[in-house]
Amino acid sequence: MSGGDQTRAVSKGEELDLAKLQPYLAAHVPELAGDLAIEQFPGGHSNLTYLLRTGDGQEYVLRRPPMGLEIKSAHDMGREYRVLSHLQGHYDKIPRAVHFCDDDNIIGAQFYIMARVQGVILRSKTPPPGAELTPMVMQGLSLNVIDNLAAIHAVDYRAAGLGDFGKPAGYIERQVKGWSKRYQDARTDDIADVERAGAWLADRMPKEADASIIHGDYKYDNIMLDAADLTKIKAVFDWEMATLGDPRMDLGTTLSLWVDPDDAAMFKTIPFGPTDLPGNLNRLQLVERYAQQSGRDVGDVLYFFVFGLFKMAVVLQQIYKRYKLGISQDERFARMIVGVRAFADTAARAIDKGRIDRLG
Repeated sequence: MSGGDQTRAVSKGEELDLAKLQPYLAAHVPELAGDLAIEQFPGGHSNLTYLLRTGDGQEYVLRRPPMGLEIKSAHDMGREYRVLSHLQGHYDKIPRAVHFCDDDNIIGAQFYIMARVQGVILRSKTPPPGAELTPMVMQGLSLNVIDNLAAIHAVDYRAAGLGDFGKPAGYIERQVKGWSKRYQDARTDDIADVERAGAWLADRMPKEADASIIHGDYKYDNIMLDAADLTKIKAVFDWEMATLGDPRMDLGTTLSLWVDPDDAAMFKTIPFGPTDLPGNLNRLQLVERYAQQSGRDVGDVLYFFVFGLFKMAVVLQQIYKRYKLGISQDERFARMIVGVRAFADTAARAIDKGRIDRLG
């Protein structure tokens, strides 16, 4: 998945059963027949991602759901594979989908395989070796990032065979109610601002826009860049939340994952990547550029921004609960409750100030 990410040995408890996997692949995926070397990408907090290297040096990526607690709507491997395979020929910034396995008996869960894409992922403000994240680079990259979101939303999903990929009618209502229920199911601490954001969203649902393919988690560290030119996008990953729906909800998620230099200190502690480096567009500029490139009326963008913040608070709460229950021993998950509070605090600030910027 992430050519700029270093792989490591597979974590204890997250091993793949080679005794079952290798014969299965030999029978179903000829290009992966033979002995495999397996490593793991350490970056994700959700689905598990492995590097498969064949004897002749070809590299592939295998994705499966996390161990333990399953949140099926967020970890549907078949769904993620379907969107990747159907977008081939309609949107070119995706890895080649290779194979989907719906047999839980092979590695304990459904999984899919895609070709590895080499490049760089910016997970922090530290540039890759030999590169500089100059204001000019960040300006060009942030423009391309938001233009690419507009391009995803412009895909003719019916022509791609994805006309039944989601239920656009009532999407906003289902999202707000669904994420509110997920929060209650995963709730561990009393965080009033999360409850407040959910109630605020439920009371102010806007009229829906025309539907599009939406990614659901579009941010810097799900985007592979060209190592020779960091302003150019090679591929977009992690389509596990993709569906058909109001594209402004997708924009709101991206805005919620984009910290501005003048945001509150708590919000800036979350590792968003280099969104606040000099040269980046700020959130208001992202909205203006998106409207220009997409030709869409973004409507009350505050609503979609607060939705994004609320959704991300719930996502982190779900991860944190896995840790609290002892299902995951990953120590990174212990800090997720801080992120829940930070997203909730930013949502409260946005509601109180009635805007998406200058929230510090």
